[in-house]
Amino acid sequence: MNYKQSRAYIDQVECYGRVLGLENIEELTQKLGNPQEDLNVIHVAGTNGKGSTIAYLSTILQEAGYKVGKYISPTIYSYRERMSIGEKKISKEAFARHLTKVAAVAEEMAAQGRPHPTPFEIETAVAFLFFREEKCDFVVLETGMGGATDATNVVRNTRMAVLTPIGLDHMSFLGNTLSEIAAVKAGIIKEGCVTVCSCQKAEAREVIEQECQKKHSELIWVDTKTLKVKETSCFGQTFQWEGENYEVSLAGVYQIDNAVLALTAVTQLRKMGYEIPKEAVSRGLSNTRWGGRFTVIGQSPLFVVDGAHNPDAARRLEESICQYFSHKNIYYIVGMFRDKDYDEVLRITAPYAKGIFTVQTPNSQRALSARELAEDAGKYHDRVEAVSDLTEAVKRAYEVAGPQDVIVAFGSLSYLGEITRIVRERTDDEGER
Repeated sequence: MNYKQSRAYIDQVECYGRVLGLENIEELTQKLGNPQEDLNVIHVAGTNGKGSTIAYLSTILQEAGYKVGKYISPTIYSYRERMSIGEKKISKEAFARHLTKVAAVAEEMAAQGRPHPTPFEIETAVAFLFFREEKCDFVVLETGMGGATDATNVVRNTRMAVLTPIGLDHMSFLGNTLSEIAAVKAGIIKEGCVTVCSCQKAEAREVIEQECQKKHSELIWVDTKTLKVKETSCFGQTFQWEGENYEVSLAGVYQIDNAVLALTAVTQLRKMGYEIPKEAVSRGLSNTRWGGRFTVIGQSPLFVVDGAHNPDAARRLEESICQYFSHKNIYYIVGMFRDKDYDEVLRITAPYAKGIFTVQTPNSQRALSARELAEDAGKYHDRVEAVSDLTEAVKRAYEVAGPQDVIVAFGSLSYLGEITRIVRERTDDEGER
């Protein structure tokens, strides 16, 4: 298959959806020669902050001279972003070549009467083959959903498990209580690995401690007692931790928490014998780029995109809005999946808006219609308008927002890339006139 054919194959197998459990991915990778067993893995799970933490950690390790594979989902700007080395995403040729091999095994499994591997299982196997071929020093691996039963958890050579804050999300798949969800997330902890964990609510903390004891895993909690935020704006932040000063380009008050989690992981990697100079850490943090997480994509009015798609993320967005825009008129563009707790997200965020435009996120069967989302938002705000498509939503937001106002597009990560493209094209057109 060429790249176009390989992408068509992924679309074709979308009918197999997402299935939690390791039996199928274990069979698939075994038939491929278990490429994951040759990888040196840092496995990251949690509800919010996974992608940003991975971005910080990967960039620091790259600055220290290591070859770092990165596997993430979902992506915002490009399908091939999900598997990259350094800042270079997998080539079309490499993806097609590895996908052809994986697809042949997947079809063989189906012919034998086994369940057909899902798109995520297939993509995960492609990533393992790619990273093995490239002889990566590290692979920083993001769980797709949960942990214990996520396809990425077929790995066994986990050097470090990293847990970001755990909250209530994917409840129909992972459990109805924080303890149940934490137990699934903590499933990435392997026998004898080091576990680095952000601050957690009491129920999640207890579960993680029990799992680490069971797996003989050294548990390192992030220590924020020495953390001092020095300067913060929507264009970057500086802070001090453990007596050292750091600068990050990512905005959002929560990004400092993610940076400190990555710094704690780096400290443990040093103790494990990996050489990571101080200069590499500073450069890594300041050079980290991670789009779609409280990212400014336009000015006058300021236009921000953020992937706040669950209640915990909405609270973090609320904190950032209060921190940066407390005296501004703010207009929202919101698109959500129907299997998310969109009502709670709207309840948290709506009070800060001057007006709300709702959209249906494109190309997803999980998308909530703009009308349904507007009806729900109407419970919390009296200026809500359902808009037909993303281009119209951007146009309407610019019509009502003044040069000193703020537009915030948030909700599902899946549509933020398209919003970014629309805003940048509009800005380029205005610059030419």
